[in-house]
Amino acid sequence: MSANSGRSVSYFNNQLKLNGFNVWEIESDSNATRIYSRKDFYKICLTTGSSIIHYADRSFEQEGSVLFFGNPHVPYSWETLSTTYVGYTCLFSEGFLGQSERSESLQQSPLFKIGGTPILKISEAQRLFLNGIFQKMIEEQQTDYQYKDDLIRNYINLIIHEALKLQPSEQMDRHNNALSRIAAVFMELLERQFPIETVERPLKLTRAQDYAKALSIHVNYLNKAVKETTGKSTTTHITERIAREAKALLQHTNWNVAEIAYSLGFDYPTYFNNFFKKLTGSNPSAFRESVV
Repeated sequence: MSANSGRSVSYFNNQLKLNGFNVWEIESDSNATRIYSRKDFYKICLTTGSSIIHYADRSFEQEGSVLFFGNPHVPYSWETLSTTYVGYTCLFSEGFLGQSERSESLQQSPLFKIGGTPILKISEAQRLFLNGIFQKMIEEQQTDYQYKDDLIRNYINLIIHEALKLQPSEQMDRHNNALSRIAAVFMELLERQFPIETVERPLKLTRAQDYAKALSIHVNYLNKAVKETTGKSTTTHITERIAREAKALLQHTNWNVAEIAYSLGFDYPTYFNNFFKKLTGSNPSAFRESVV
């Protein structure tokens, strides 16, 4: 990577973190624009080309133009198949759009919520209209206009409203069993919380209620789906995964027990000690000594 590339990566990330928003044209994109924390940003893509999009436990093979809505709480990945692939990408944080009065209801819309319709097939006329909105966001992003954030939020809301009027794509591969789908997404989201890489970014989702809220479903529905599909409760899955991470941190880091406790979402080290001993039969310090 050249020095200029390094600066572009740093500039992109700094601006994204500072502003909570960034938009760019895919065909003029560089690797710099792909380095960001997906857990922090919603994503809207307008693309034309051939690709396979994996969203939660569903896959969508698309040819032509589509509009994609990425939720930071739902795992997704993208496989580009064609050599020519063009369009636009917009990233925004919950805080950025949250300043809008209508943002809460929109973020609970079928476009972003689990089990909704995150991918829409669009016509050429719709593509041209949406192209214009993305181009206006790119132009506005470069200005010094005092209220440009408000204007960009309006553009994002306009895209969302236009998408809500479109017919959902029928090409999604879905699980026949809705409970299996919910359980699969929960398991993926659980695994995405790990590994814990720094004490400054502790585990945020520690209870079944946290995961239900992140997935925009009722906790009772989540518990039913996970229990019937896996044979274990939601809480058991979370507890066992935290315990595995605790063992890894005790064995492979030099963090003290209090730091590990806080990084795993415990308010007090004594809570962590009791949790660990109940599951393993040993307190954290004794376990660390036994594996060193």
